Amino acid sequence: MSETYKLDVSRETFDDLERYVTLLKKWTKRINLISAATIPVIWDRHVRDSVQVYRSISGSEGIWLDVGSGGGLPGIVLATIRKHEAPGVKTVLIESDLRKATFLRAVSRELDLKAEVISERIEVADPVGASVISARALGPLEALLGFAERHLAPGGHAVFPKGETWQKEVDNARKTWRFDLDVVQSETDKKAAILIIGGIARV
Repeated sequence: MSETYKLDVSRETFDDLERYVTLLKKWTKRINLISAATIPVIWDRHVRDSVQVYRSISGSEGIWLDVGSGGGLPGIVLATIRKHEAPGVKTVLIESDLRKATFLRAVSRELDLKAEVISERIEVADPVGASVISARALGPLEALLGFAERHLAPGGHAVFPKGETWQKEVDNARKTWRFDLDVVQSETDKKAAILIIGGIARV
């Protein structure tokens, strides 16, 4: 394995992530889980990027909810880390596409993850009461805050990785939402950031 792709995880976690990547590549041939163009850089573009989302916030011992989970990024990656670092703690993945939800369930069984997959639309699924909610490449921040308001427990936090236009998204979101914000610079893209958000309320 290239030095470039070394991750801040245990050997056992890495072995599970290797199994996940194998399944992700296999299923992507049948359904659109990730872009074929990103397969050669899957460890840096997808896995390492997902690991840093998990590492960006501490004290996440409660339910972690990943919405719009798709191919399991970051949801399956963070559930895999939690399997070894916080065993017994549940991760919930919401994915409305039935084929993608089937993939998520298959991976969860294969890796023996404590993960629940909900195949419903985020805005109609029963509130989860999560300590942390994440979403990667799902929609604008303004919309994501609506999902967070529905599914977070009181005092919970949202963790949203965003691209180089993150500041514009924050400014737009503040027109309709009040929230506390910490910004963590992305390790995989200097122009990108991970937004840690709490105290979410409508203006």
